Amino acid sequence: MNRRAFLSTALLFTLTPVLFASDSKDAFQPNLAGLVEGKGWLVRNRTISSVDFGAAKGVHFDERPGQGVALVENYELANGSIEFDVKGKNVLQQSFVGVAFHALDDTTFDAIYFRPFNFKAQDPERRSHAVQYIAQPTYTWQKLRTEHPGVYEQGINPPPEPDGWFHARVVIDNQTASVFVNTAKEPSLRVQLLNTRKTGRIGLWVGEGSGGDFANLRVVPAK
Repeated sequence: MNRRAFLSTALLFTLTPVLFASDSKDAFQPNLAGLVEGKGWLVRNRTISSVDFGAAKGVHFDERPGQGVALVENYELANGSIEFDVKGKNVLQQSFVGVAFHALDDTTFDAIYFRPFNFKAQDPERRSHAVQYIAQPTYTWQKLRTEHPGVYEQGINPPPEPDGWFHARVVIDNQTASVFVNTAKEPSLRVQLLNTRKTGRIGLWVGEGSGGDFANLRVVPAK
């Protein structure tokens, strides 16, 4: 990483608590160090390692066939917000990064995820597939795109850098999920949830063959 990129990354993490974090005595910050150590998390189909991003420490998910998920143990969220910083890569069909919520287990959950390789694609159809909602195992992205095109996935305006860090906030309000990226005041995606669960576990998620980097995970339950 060159000096300019390093300083930009450090600045992102330095400013994140000021720009994005919501003050709440009920806020919960899952222990990412515990994720690396295998304590307090249920990890499926990924190896997790720690990474130092200058001003903050985070975790890296390795790449392997199938999707991977890491769920926080002994914590459930009904309504509220999930905030995190995330970095994928600008390689077609090889980067799917996001969060799981309302999880029953490591195969039954909802997820919001991003396709960084579509953020600034020249093809407008690809750009419209930048952020996606799914409800596993029934409502996969393939099923939702075929049966409800343009409803459960959208573009991001302005788009983040495909190879860079960006901040995401997922707000769950009863049966609605809204996704805000960086400093945007309007959601990039707002959907009606397709699961029948009112609560569940939360965690980090990567898609088929994808790795990813995560930091600054923070959960604020609704009052």
